[in-house]
Amino acid sequence: MPLTPIDIQNKQFSRSIRGVSPTEVDEFLNRVAKDYESLIKENIAAKEQIAQLKEKLNHYQKMEQTLHNAIVVAQETAEEVKRNATKEAELIRREAEKDAARILDESRYKASRILSEHEEVYKQAQIYKMRFRSLVEAQLAAIEMEDRLTPEESEEKGA
Repeated sequence: MPLTPIDIQNKQFSRSIRGVSPTEVDEFLNRVAKDYESLIKENIAAKEQIAQLKEKLNHYQKMEQTLHNAIVVAQETAEEVKRNATKEAELIRREAEKDAARILDESRYKASRILSEHEEVYKQAQIYKMRFRSLVEAQLAAIEMEDRLTPEESEEKGA
């Protein structure tokens, strides 16, 4: 059983002719030294364990800080990605609106051109019909004139 501070304080040495018994003092000192050495070793081991635990604690605190920073960076990156996606979506929407407006303008132009061409073709068809009608009417008039002529007059005209 190790010595306690009370044991050391209350230790009584028997008296001998020369004072206290050197053997008892030596035994007691050996016992105190042994217990003291044991305490020193325990103290060193405890300090080493404390140092290791402090080192682990520092490591975990650094990891915690690193994770915290990583989370903050991830949140900032996510926000940046979100902002960029919103900007890109807005640009795409604007481009689509421009393309749609351009396509509408082109379609209107083509429709107008086709309508103009249709009107021109219609006018040409009307002109052709009038000319053809005039030709047919002229031919009919000639045939009717020929029918009115006598056979002798027709021979004179044909020869």
